[in-house]
Amino acid sequence: MTEPLKTDTAPDSQEILEKYDRESVTRTLQNSTVRYIIGAIAVLYSLFHVYITFFPMPTLLQRSIHVAAGCALIFLIYPPAQKSSRQKVVWYDWLWFVAAFSGAGYLIWQYDAIMTVRGGIPNTLDIVFSMITTVVVIEAARRITGWILPVFALLFLAYPFISHMDFMPDRLLTRPYDLGDIFGQLYLKTEGLYSTAIGASVTFIFLFILFGAFLARSGMGQLFNDMALALAGHKQGGPAKVAVISSGFMGSINGAAVANVVGTGAFTIPLMKKIGYHRDFAGAVEASASVGGQILPPIMGAAAFIMAETTGVKYSTIALAALLPALLYYLGVIAQVHFRAGKRDLKGIPKADLPRLKEVLKARGHMLLPIVALVVMLAESVPVGYAAAYTIAITVVVSWLRPQTRMGWRDILAALEDGAKQSLSVMAACVVVGIVIGVVNLTSFGTVMTSSIVTLGAGSLFFTLFLTMIASMILGMGLPSIPAYIITATMAAPALASFDVPVLVAHMFVFYFGIFANITPPVALAAFAGAGIAGGDPMKTGFQSLKLALAGFIVPFMFVYNPNMLMIDVAGTAVTATEFPLPHWWTIVSVSITSIVGVLSLSAAVEGWFKTGIPTWQRLPLAAGGLMMIVPELTTDLIGIAMVAAILGLNIWAAKKQIKAA
Repeated sequence: MTEPLKTDTAPDSQEILEKYDRESVTRTLQNSTVRYIIGAIAVLYSLFHVYITFFPMPTLLQRSIHVAAGCALIFLIYPPAQKSSRQKVVWYDWLWFVAAFSGAGYLIWQYDAIMTVRGGIPNTLDIVFSMITTVVVIEAARRITGWILPVFALLFLAYPFISHMDFMPDRLLTRPYDLGDIFGQLYLKTEGLYSTAIGASVTFIFLFILFGAFLARSGMGQLFNDMALALAGHKQGGPAKVAVISSGFMGSINGAAVANVVGTGAFTIPLMKKIGYHRDFAGAVEASASVGGQILPPIMGAAAFIMAETTGVKYSTIALAALLPALLYYLGVIAQVHFRAGKRDLKGIPKADLPRLKEVLKARGHMLLPIVALVVMLAESVPVGYAAAYTIAITVVVSWLRPQTRMGWRDILAALEDGAKQSLSVMAACVVVGIVIGVVNLTSFGTVMTSSIVTLGAGSLFFTLFLTMIASMILGMGLPSIPAYIITATMAAPALASFDVPVLVAHMFVFYFGIFANITPPVALAAFAGAGIAGGDPMKTGFQSLKLALAGFIVPFMFVYNPNMLMIDVAGTAVTATEFPLPHWWTIVSVSITSIVGVLSLSAAVEGWFKTGIPTWQRLPLAAGGLMMIVPELTTDLIGIAMVAAILGLNIWAAKKQIKAA
């Protein structure tokens, strides 16, 4: 990049990442033998997942091996505490390493006896290894995600031990459960530790994380940055638009909001500050754009695969349903960025200092082919696991087309190792949340929670949605987005079924709000990371992020009331349906146009600028008109169009008067 693109030195990115992302606190081992052991296990771990895609093992066995090897890697890579020495693997971590493999080893040894002779009824040894495995996964999750998720799982694990006691509320009373009931549920069935959540991790999520690792090794991050710079860098407020575009691309692939903020923000935030954006706003732009990647097709981070596994709805249907809401979210962010730049007269980067799109595509544009191939395969209903595996192979082959991207054997092995390591946090979250799923399936807790939410909602869909939103956001503040989604989908989403909300719509609703907790104060980790890089105030950055993400908080309510926004037609379908036809093409077009205009109007009202400043007395009706256009109903659309046209017409007229006066 040429001289004008150089910026002031950003704060230490790794230090910020470790402060807000527990997953980044890893060992830096000096012993080369241990490093080779970790590398070898990681490469074999990746190859195992490619193998079982085409030659699957019994479900319980492949899930247990996935968990065992993943936990073993965690004990070698992650220290027991942040302040522990990171230079070596302490002796007791080798004991944890052995214990991690013991659970899967025992299931492999005793599989036939468990399935046929004992019929899933646990004996003493089964219970012992179940308890060992439970302790292992809780400790592994603590190391890589922090304390909150393990403590949450332990609270649920305690419930069946005390659920029959006199001090429990009547609604929560159950029959007594013994050790065999509880740990047999967790260990010997696919309804506990090895639930559908870990099933999605082993069959879908791992391969897509591995695909992301191969893309990264081929220079995809550089391609996204350069494309964003070429497309938007010279525009009004260009660096902020570059941040939105590049972070959206990367966030869709890796799904790691905090890591994405630090990775792309180290480049984009100093550029935003340099052209005049306030540091709090610059950090918020990066945070809101990075978080939104998890709702952006085609990959959508990882939770979308769990949604497909949980609901039975095809992944391609979920991705299509997510498309318009995701585009509206990013349109809202980029519109506010644009209007803020207009209000403060912030210019872009001179074109002479930017890469040219033609040159960028010539050098690295061929690396978009694997993503195109993935979309085509998913659209053609190729099984998701196969599509991911084929796309990895396509990525390697396509990388050989240019010397800048060509992957050699070392790059391939490094990508296999990277993918395995990057998958560990997802694996740990999925297996520990399996404790919650196991307890809910064993007891009546899920039914009680569902009825409680409906009761508190007082028979009102809106209040039930509001309570579900609050529950999702509270869980999301303390938990990674994947376990937050799984827990709310298990306990809160069923409450919406009593209002005839289709299963896909209900799950998409809780999915959104679990993700946006990353930018919701008081615990807004993505926003705090952005503030750390920008040198801004964490809480102010969090509230700026909320404002930028405003469309993301409104649209979920809208698609519940009219699922046409998700490009599905629910007329005449059952609440539990997993197949949805497309609405009529005109319905899709009209919903898209009115929603886009509504989001733009709402963004202009929030920033108080369109062609010129919008007076305070005009901002409220403009926002109201924008909201009415987002609501997919003809009457509200017509009223909204009239209100928006009137206010924006006045604004354009005022801008012309100012130009003439000047």
